Amino acid sequence: MAIQTRETENSSEMKSELPNYENPPVNEVVCGIQFKSLDNLRIPHVGVFWEKVKSEYPNCQEVAPLIPVIERFGDQEGLELPAPNEVPLPRVWFLNSTDTGIIQVQRDRFLHNWKKANATDVYPQYPIVIDLFKRHLSTFDSFLDEHGLGSIEPKQYEMTYVNQILQGEGWDELSDLSKVFRDYSWHTEERFLPVIEHVNLRKTFALPEGKGRMHVAIRDGMRRDDGRPVILFEFTVRGFPGDAARERMWAWFDLAREWIVRGFADLTTDEVQKNLWRRTR
Repeated sequence: MAIQTRETENSSEMKSELPNYENPPVNEVVCGIQFKSLDNLRIPHVGVFWEKVKSEYPNCQEVAPLIPVIERFGDQEGLELPAPNEVPLPRVWFLNSTDTGIIQVQRDRFLHNWKKANATDVYPQYPIVIDLFKRHLSTFDSFLDEHGLGSIEPKQYEMTYVNQILQGEGWDELSDLSKVFRDYSWHTEERFLPVIEHVNLRKTFALPEGKGRMHVAIRDGMRRDDGRPVILFEFTVRGFPGDAARERMWAWFDLAREWIVRGFADLTTDEVQKNLWRRTR
């Protein structure tokens, strides 16, 4: 899923053996960092930052800020709500000219998305996606330092992969999902309930050594451009490696990506991996 055709990486032997597909259904990848709120950051400052990336990301859009969610072990997800008197800064999107890249900035978050804008867009491989995030985060770091706005104090890292599995590609009805997902089954014979109208399944898995948690969601939806039914198969890994050193940060993202790739293979059937996504290893 999270890999593209003939991907080559200078990585460990284990990572070189990650599952690989010629036709993965990946539709969007988000890499992000959540940090202590930059209270001095204002909308005019965000405009100044835009000037640094505007040649690559010429379009701008304001959206609602993301609510802080911190993974905690021993209880459920924790919400860190803003202080009562704090005025929330909008989350600002900077979009590239093809709508395949988005830089997202808010007071306590920095993210970069790669996404399919058209059906013909090809996932550019993980090394390119993570390099874009590294490069633009470095630009943001320098901008904060240049304008005396503080520095990033990480609280959590996050990575999300969104896959779209179109109707007719391994499944036709929601009751067919056992053809795509190994652990799903729905028996249609001699029962009271009618056909399944919607699906919304969730699973959660803990990463080793308390480094994070992987959330997996399977739900039905409609493709935005043509209204075609799809299954959205989403992975989100959130966590923190224990300290803020950048080398630990990038190792965490590699681990999160490995769990997503191996989790994708673990949860889907051999048949659909071979015949639809054309698994090569």
